[in-house]
Formats: sequence, C-alpha cells, structure tokens
Amino acid sequence: MKKIKVGIISFAHGHGHSYANALREIENVKLVGIADDNMERGQKAADKYQASYYDTYEKLLQQDIDAVIITSENAKHCEHVVAAAKAKKHILCEKPLSTTVEDAWKMIDVCQKNKVILQTAFPVRFNTSIANAKNAIDSGKIGRVLSIKGTNRGWNPGGWLIDKKLSGGGAVIDHTVHLLDIMRWYLGAEVKEVYAESGQLFSDQVHPIDDAGIVTLEFTNGVFATIDCSWSRSKSYPKGGDVTLEIVGTDGVLNIITNKQSIHVYSDEIGVVESFWGDNMNLGLVQDFIENIRGNKEPSISGYDGLKAVEVALAAYRSSETHKLVQL
Repeated sequence: MKKIKVGIISFAHGHGHSYANALREIENVKLVGIADDNMERGQKAADKYQASYYDTYEKLLQQDIDAVIITSENAKHCEHVVAAAKAKKHILCEKPLSTTVEDAWKMIDVCQKNKVILQTAFPVRFNTSIANAKNAIDSGKIGRVLSIKGTNRGWNPGGWLIDKKLSGGGAVIDHTVHLLDIMRWYLGAEVKEVYAESGQLFSDQVHPIDDAGIVTLEFTNGVFATIDCSWSRSKSYPKGGDVTLEIVGTDGVLNIITNKQSIHVYSDEIGVVESFWGDNMNLGLVQDFIENIRGNKEPSISGYDGLKAVEVALAAYRSSETHKLVQL
C-alpha cells in the first residue's frame, strides 16, 4: 500500500492539532511538513509532530506530498486552496470553506480543473449518533421529517476568530455551518428561506462580534428548522460545541446529544472528573479523506457542501441586519 504524504498549511485553527494527531494514527500516512507564516507556532508544531517546517506555503507545496490539510484563518482559505490545487495536491479544508460565496465557487472550480479532491472539514458526520440517525431517517423509522431543532453552542474562542476580517464573522458563521451540513445531509434538500437574529450578548463590547444567534430555516421539501449557534458557554464548559438535534417525524422523534459519550465521576476528594470514551470525529474525517485519495473517489463532503453552508450563514447575517426574510 502506497504511503500517503500530507502537509498542513497553518496551525492558526486549533483543529490543526486534532488533524495532525489523526494522521499519526492512520497506517501508511506520513505528515511530511508544516507551513505557517507564524514561525514560532509553526516550528513548535513541526517539532511536536516530527515534521519539517516551512515559513511559506509555497515551499511546502513544492515538496513531494499528495495532499494538504488547510487550517488557516478563514479569510485565507481561498488563497491556500487555489495554490494547493494548482500544485496538484488533494485538499481537506477547515470549515467554513470560505468567507464569501464567490471565493467558494473559485475554490471548487480550480480543484475541478486540476482534478484534485476538495473536501470540507465537517467532522460531525462521523459521530456515531449522527450517523445512526441518518440511517433511521433514510429507512423511514420516524416517517416523514417535519422539523428539526439543533444547537451548536460553545465558548467564545477569541483570537483571530473574533476579527471579522480574518474570520468572516462570529458565532453565526462559525457554528451554523456544522448543523446546516447535517440537516442538508439528512434531508437531501436545500434551504430556500432564512430568517435570523444575531448580536453580542455574552462577551465584552471591546471586540464587537456576534456571539449569539438563532437561525430559522425552511427547506425546499417543506421542513422547518432552527439552529442556536451561540457562543453562550463559559470557558469552564468541557466542549467547544454541544451539537444536539431533535428531529420530529410523522411517526416518531429522534433526539441526539453528541457530548454524552463520556463518564462523569463526582468525588469529594478529587472533584469532578470527566472521562471521554466516544467517537474521535476528527479521526473519522481524516481517515475518510485519506481513503478517498487512495480510492481516487469523490469527496464524501464536497466543496459544494461547504459552499451551501457558507451561503446560508451569510444569508443569516443579511437577515439579521435587515430583520427580513432572505430567500435563496
């Protein structure tokens, strides 16, 4: 079996470490190099994962690698994807795919022209409960889906993620995209109308950013859905996101709480201890990406999937600003 050689462009996003750890767990895969314009951050990551450090992504793309994982700032995704595609490298790109719909189309087009995979990093699809619910819906166990209520609440991540020039927005673009992808996957339908309210309720006003949002959707098949995408959790909350779903059908209801894959011990001597035993969604995502490369297959979660999620998030911002329904 051929060894797949991978590089990572930027450790700006924290998921870079999760993906690097995942690469080390997959047989016949090697993390060859790390490119980061932040020398201290990049060199530290390279030392940790025993890879070569490059101070520009151009130097990394000149190496003998098959693919790159892009975990740079959101606004830089387009530049990095275009360069990687032209260098004939397969690509796994962190979500949101881009900060504009125009950039997303550009990324999709350049990857198609250069015949490389563009896979969007939506790891939630690889949670067992999420996958089991997909099977239950597809087999008709809850009848026809009528509505979905979802949450993806977490903490304010700070750093560049609250700089709109680099992130494209706050909680709405950061957390809506995960659940929107799951809903599209479950329903096989597109969003036709968006209404949203967003604002800053949980963090200081020194760095103005939307940290609260409720997004209401109507799909082309008549299903209504809501997403609470707020950064409403404190720093002491154990997870960055609390993906939950309530799916109401004509013959039943599915409830999913992805964070329940853990054991909590409450002790007077040592306090509260959480022991996680569940899915490594990021490992599942990276394994799937590598399998698609090996099998010369279409990406399981395409650039188009990433584009549709960005489209809805941006429509939510327009709706929040105008207090009007936005049609897609």
